[in-house]
Amino acid sequence: MVSVDSDCGVLTLDITVTENNIENDAKRILQHIRPSWNQDDMRFKVFTDGITNKLLGCYQKGDFDNMILVRVNGEGSEMIIDRDAEHQTFQILAAANCAPPLHCMFNNGIAYGFFPGLPLDEESVRVPKIQRLIAEEIVRYHSACKKCDGKQAHTRSQYRDRMQHWINITPTHFDDPVKQEIFEKEIPSRDELQKELSEIVDNLESLNMKIVFSHNDLLLKNIIYNKKEETVHFIDYEYAFYNYEAYDIGDHFAEYAGMDEVNYDLYPSKEEQLPWLRHYLESKAKSEGKLKFEITDKDVEKLYVQTNKCACAAHFYWGVWALLQAEHSVIDFDYVRYAGIRLAEYFRRKKEFFPLTA
Repeated sequence: MVSVDSDCGVLTLDITVTENNIENDAKRILQHIRPSWNQDDMRFKVFTDGITNKLLGCYQKGDFDNMILVRVNGEGSEMIIDRDAEHQTFQILAAANCAPPLHCMFNNGIAYGFFPGLPLDEESVRVPKIQRLIAEEIVRYHSACKKCDGKQAHTRSQYRDRMQHWINITPTHFDDPVKQEIFEKEIPSRDELQKELSEIVDNLESLNMKIVFSHNDLLLKNIIYNKKEETVHFIDYEYAFYNYEAYDIGDHFAEYAGMDEVNYDLYPSKEEQLPWLRHYLESKAKSEGKLKFEITDKDVEKLYVQTNKCACAAHFYWGVWALLQAEHSVIDFDYVRYAGIRLAEYFRRKKEFFPLTA
């Protein structure tokens, strides 16, 4: 069955993509959204970096840049991701050229356009030119999403509510003995997680940050750099919601450590952060139409404190997220160990950053 979703006006297909038949199922989708494509010339590329979903790139021979991405939602991911909200966000971002077009939805995923370029890595994210582009794109993203859910504005972060829901459904035991051993040694109890959440929110609320619609998942591989056009774009909008303005920056800095071999010694020093944060504030002032403005050292220091406290909140967020993934995901990734790593870094960094004042 083919229909158009009444909420976001996107083609909806009654097709379920299976992992063992993913290319043939993708061809069925492409018949609807790219009927002119020659099936004999179709080529496929499996992207293996994701740890939430399965992703297949589909393109015509010799035309890689016009790829269509077919994303199969991770098993159990609907427990932590509001797919309807994601689809609406996708449409709004695409209209602002902050996301590629959303071509269709199917029973267990979506098909959408492709931003040509390369994902960042631990080296390229430290190139000053690219850092400036990222700061500017965060400003643009926050500006583009002022009405992402049809409301004029939000005055309250949704971080607490999301985290509370996740903590309520975190596993209390794993049947796998290896997972269970790590869980017992490295993962706090639900009561302890609840206590930490309250402390995090109290800290962030005391900073009186502006609330903006945030990406919330600016890891390196979600930032695409196009060298030819000198642009960066953000991809993957599953975890977007209203949050503290500095959260996207803090989350991004926390991801300097990488994913394959996590190294938190790569977290940017204060000396590296300050020029980045100053450029962000300058870009924000320009985007607000201010012709004359002065960014003071005090302004930058204030954002530094906000950003690094938000980085702690991001570590906590992904630590709890990984616990849920460990119970439901079929992707080959050691989620329990990753949860332990992120939560350990949260506890380490909170000692350093929570006492800061601006």
